[in-house]
Amino acid sequence: MTEKSPETHGLDAVPVLELDPLIDDLGTRIIVCCGAGGVGKTTTAAALGVRAAERGRRVVVLTIDPARRLAQSMGIDSLDNTPRKVDGIKGSDGGELHAMMLDMKRTFDEIVEAHAEPDRARAILENPFYQSLSAGFAGTQEYMAMEKLGQLRARDEWDLIVVDTPPSRSALDFLDAPKRLGSFLDGKFIKLLMAPAKVGGRAGMKFLNVGMSMMTGTLGKLLGGQFLKDVQTFVAAMDTMFGGFRTRADATYKLLQAPGTAFLVVATPERDALREAAYFVERLDAEEMPLAGLVLNRVHGSAAARLSAERARAAAENLDEGRIVDQGAGKTDRSGSPATEPELSDLATAATAVPPVPQAAPTADPAQDSAVDDAEQAVHGDDSDVRHLTAGLLRLHAERMRVLAREQRTRDRFTALHPEVAVTEVAALPGDVHDLAGLRAIGDRLTAGR
Repeated sequence: MTEKSPETHGLDAVPVLELDPLIDDLGTRIIVCCGAGGVGKTTTAAALGVRAAERGRRVVVLTIDPARRLAQSMGIDSLDNTPRKVDGIKGSDGGELHAMMLDMKRTFDEIVEAHAEPDRARAILENPFYQSLSAGFAGTQEYMAMEKLGQLRARDEWDLIVVDTPPSRSALDFLDAPKRLGSFLDGKFIKLLMAPAKVGGRAGMKFLNVGMSMMTGTLGKLLGGQFLKDVQTFVAAMDTMFGGFRTRADATYKLLQAPGTAFLVVATPERDALREAAYFVERLDAEEMPLAGLVLNRVHGSAAARLSAERARAAAENLDEGRIVDQGAGKTDRSGSPATEPELSDLATAATAVPPVPQAAPTADPAQDSAVDDAEQAVHGDDSDVRHLTAGLLRLHAERMRVLAREQRTRDRFTALHPEVAVTEVAALPGDVHDLAGLRAIGDRLTAGR
């Protein structure tokens, strides 16, 4: 099958992701932001929370990422397992914003305390095997995220929950975790451990040792009798709770599939990030999860897009060699035509609109570094250095146009594979987001359309 040209599957060929109608719809109760690491999921989740609250929704943002960026951007010293109200929200019609960060162990403890008698709960919380399980058992964090999401939804205190997920493909592990942990708790291994607790006494321990030998042969020797005793005690204490884990997990999983839930896949216009985004889109489709669309973060643009990279480089070379830049369609012995006066005017306008590059901030391209150096030297030189300044700006523009072309090619490959996915692009900010004003600016970009 012949692949279509990029022009036929660019942004014009895919739906526009409209986020204001999504967050204004009172039927939208849960928004889940997922994507690769470092693409801006936390910022996107926080910005959506701020915007929704200031448009009248009662919002809680739940982050599973242990980074502190969410708390800092909202002016909170720290986040924990309890939702904290964010001050400074200019909400209308009772709009409020709360934020919290998942505490995996504390959530597990809360489940035990809520579903066991006080004496049994204390025995479970003090059990060494439980302490290991609740602190770092594989899949526990994702399972507890599902539990916390279910708790927040059941309280009905907020009409919108925004979930910020962990980075990389583990961002979708919370879809698998309930099944994995539920299968573990309801599986043959647990049933085998439950049997000796019901038999009791030496006969029970004998049964346990025989059963473990049947399963692994040498597990008792490797782990020791004390570990097996801790596990047995844990299983005996948790016996009445195992069914509840599976029931609640299934209920939350169905909640994620419900019409009131919307998944946002967040990416940057880079190859690896969009490859992960494609994985998320396909996985969500396979799990029948409602995908709202793709948020493409940190997209670069230029106010002088009429001036191509080739023509900008040619004009810079002419200036470096002391040649006069033609103001018409003049000839040159290099590839491309020199820049015309209107195009150079566009470049000057763009240069004044772009924030200066910090001197200490290195770039990934030596040519761009050289252009910055030339521009800085020209600023501090006399009028004879204006030519070098202009040449430096032209080279910077050429590099910017090269980046734009690469981002567009990468984006168009994604839209060609998934033309049904709605997309919104978020223009890159000159700096990091560290307060509510920055989150509002991101919210404006998220909802500006294309």
